[in-house]
Amino acid sequence: MGTVLRFLIYLFMAICVIAMAIILGDFGSWYFAWLLGTVMIVLISAAGAALLDTQEEELPGGEQQGAGHRAAH
Repeated sequence: MGTVLRFLIYLFMAICVIAMAIILGDFGSWYFAWLLGTVMIVLISAAGAALLDTQEEELPGGEQQGAGHRAAH
């Protein structure tokens, strides 16, 4: 039963994508690039924030680097 449900979901998604492609026409590729670029920049920003948090947690002595700490150097 799970396979049939999964097939129906994918079929519905394919029909929606085809309908959107027909409606958008020549602008479809532009919207796709915009959507893909937006998703990528959000993911890259989230990964950068996670890396920054990890680096701050691994500082010796648990000290936090802030604007004041950078200005002292």
